[in-house]
Amino acid sequence: MDIHSSMNLQIRNLTFYDRTHSPLPIHTTNLILTKQDNTLIECRLTFQVNWQLYRRIDTEALFNLKPELRGSLSKGDFQPEVNIEIEATLQPELLSSLTENITTAEQTAAYLQNLSQNHPLLSTENWFALHVKQQQESGETGYRTFWAYLPPHAISQENISQEQISAAMVNFFKDWADTNLSEINQDVMAESINEMTKSFSEIADTNLEETQDAISEIMAEITNVFEELAETTNEVITQFDRNINMLEEIILFFTKDDWSFTKIQGESVLQTAFQGKNGKWNCYAKVREEQQQFVFYSICPINAPENKRLAIAEFITRANYGTIIGNFELDYTDGEIRYKTSIDVEGSNLTFPLIKQLVYTNVTMMDEYLPGIVAAIDGDVEPKDAIRSIEQREANDNADSSRS
Repeated sequence: MDIHSSMNLQIRNLTFYDRTHSPLPIHTTNLILTKQDNTLIECRLTFQVNWQLYRRIDTEALFNLKPELRGSLSKGDFQPEVNIEIEATLQPELLSSLTENITTAEQTAAYLQNLSQNHPLLSTENWFALHVKQQQESGETGYRTFWAYLPPHAISQENISQEQISAAMVNFFKDWADTNLSEINQDVMAESINEMTKSFSEIADTNLEETQDAISEIMAEITNVFEELAETTNEVITQFDRNINMLEEIILFFTKDDWSFTKIQGESVLQTAFQGKNGKWNCYAKVREEQQQFVFYSICPINAPENKRLAIAEFITRANYGTIIGNFELDYTDGEIRYKTSIDVEGSNLTFPLIKQLVYTNVTMMDEYLPGIVAAIDGDVEPKDAIRSIEQREANDNADSSRS
């Protein structure tokens, strides 16, 4: 059974150096050294920097903060007046240089503080940022890098599996897409995968004390993962693009057709209202991304009370019979009545004419049947009589239209 242990220590006034040997002073540093069966397997560093120093780290991609391997900010941008925390892990190749100096926390701290500026332990090139975050009044914001999903020390282990690599890549891109949907595309993913390939090669070549055949085998596994991911990349991106295009097309329709609407935050849903001849009610336009469907609802302005729900159920059953596009629905729990029209556009596109047909068919039906619903609820009219009245009025209107 593997035995893990860790040593936690604080170091003040530690100075790192970038690739041009320019100093990067860090005032308070927390260091965690992790052992497995008395062998040092990871060294993690957590420190805070001010806004100016973070901008330098960000711009120069220090601590391997390469844009291709970063996730997206979780809750808004960083604020200039608050310190930013960075957690990084050491290049596994350099762990051996720490081994003989970690008997005690004090010895480790003294060792690091007395290193020369050319020592690789103080080079930002040899540290991989895992998390970058900031505490704000509204909560924590920040992002994770790919190395938070698959730390370099895991790659250097002999038993690294294709499943581990695949899971890390899938989770990284999934989390990225969840918060960065508008920016993800095939070029971006290709750049990230290329950067991963390069980093994997460097870490494997410098850390695995195995034969060249063994290294080649691991790199072959990594290549297989990339190929499998590449096969689904186009499909994933196409799916994302189609979802965005559907919602954009719906927004374009309501904008051009002069509807006032609001988008419900965090959802692919628009809320609007319609004023008909017989009343006014709320409407919802919804994109069901996974199913590639567009649904439009008219919500009846009155709910059916509990003692009228059986009558309304009969009313909408009679109303739905013979209806070609859409149908009425009744929520027996709260008495909500709505009219639904929908379309499945998988393998096709949602167009302006399709949206218009679904929307106006929907609101026309609600407007036409609303007096009957009101009569069945408030006027004690039998459902069949309410439907007959609507159908008779429709027949009269059609006759008048024919004569004119």
